[in-house]
Amino acid sequence: MASIVDRPKKTGGITYQVKWREDGAWQTENFGDDDSAMTFKGLVEAHGNKWPYGWVRGQGFVEQPAVPGDMPLTKWLHRYVDRLTGIDERTREDYRREIDVHLSLLVHQEVTQPEPVPATICNLTQDDVTAWVVVEEKGERDPDDPEKWARRPADPKSIRNRHGILYCGVQAAVESSPPLRTANCCTKTRLPRADNHTDEEMCFLERDEYVRIAQEIKDPGARALADFLVGTGMRWGEASALRVRDLNLTGARPAANVQRAWKKRAKSGTGPAFYLGPPKTKKARRLVALSPAQVKMLRRLTTGQPPEAFVFRTAWGNHWRHSNFYHRKWLPAVQEAIDKGLPKRPRIHDLRHTHVAWLIAQRIPLPAIQIRLGHESIQTTVDRYGHLVDELDADIVAAVDAVMIAPARSAPASLHAV
Repeated sequence: MASIVDRPKKTGGITYQVKWREDGAWQTENFGDDDSAMTFKGLVEAHGNKWPYGWVRGQGFVEQPAVPGDMPLTKWLHRYVDRLTGIDERTREDYRREIDVHLSLLVHQEVTQPEPVPATICNLTQDDVTAWVVVEEKGERDPDDPEKWARRPADPKSIRNRHGILYCGVQAAVESSPPLRTANCCTKTRLPRADNHTDEEMCFLERDEYVRIAQEIKDPGARALADFLVGTGMRWGEASALRVRDLNLTGARPAANVQRAWKKRAKSGTGPAFYLGPPKTKKARRLVALSPAQVKMLRRLTTGQPPEAFVFRTAWGNHWRHSNFYHRKWLPAVQEAIDKGLPKRPRIHDLRHTHVAWLIAQRIPLPAIQIRLGHESIQTTVDRYGHLVDELDADIVAAVDAVMIAPARSAPASLHAV
């Protein structure tokens, strides 16, 4: 038989504790009022002095999942991300933040139910995902103040990235053993176009525009790094991580060997904010061919330096930090050039985009550019820079004409009309 024990609280009031023995061990559950305790006592006794089916200690009756193994969507996505291999902790931390801030807003709406219910990995539908994308794209106004945002509109690229996490997490449920789902509800989601905006995401500089900025960089070491970035198309984290031993300046094919890059440490980690790790992708490990002018500049920077020394260094001999270069060298130079008439405001990463634009203007094919940039897929190169190939339209038309209007060979006599 169960009993009820009154337990006075230090802060005042009374807790009503239902107490009984189950399989030789004492079990207890606490309530704030006597009526609830009496009701629960009756349930325990009706179940043969055992916990009532579906009751969770401290929570009450919790609906059991319709599918064994079902769980809240965010819990499943965290489980999926925590088990990912081959990613650094900073990336894992970014995925967790996207889940907690954005994917946690997903809900499940039954057609027959007036109110949505929390999304689980098993009840999520294509309609639920589509509804979430719509709100991500359009945003949501504060019901108490229509002038304010309760949820700001997200840019198309961010929506695609978040949907990618969701897609992979749901696919993991499809492929789990035993499967929690029969199909991936994210497969047919129509996502906003990544170019569905009016501001140009990438900034391309003409040669004279870059020169106008470079002339305002008075520090020779900083100017050398900027020239190298625009001349090789390397990412900042790759170029600034180069060591003397990574350069081959004496062979028949001078090149820089990209084997590492600066990575941002996860906030939960210890040590410096940045550390040296592998490049962004497997194909980012590459040899980047160097021009004679670049070889000359690199020899000047590395003469007398030990193999482990960084190629690009500040006046104090330290490697360049992005924030230091950006705020003290790049921004002032760009602003000075703008004050003198430059019509663009490029970022440091736009030197990489500019490098590609220059190569395309010189008729370098996209597959060769893909290799030079270290893109994992040619699709990435095409998606980002394919529109620049429009400048080759005149060459394409000329090539077609050269084939189509070439003098036709004389037809065989057997085919001549009688």
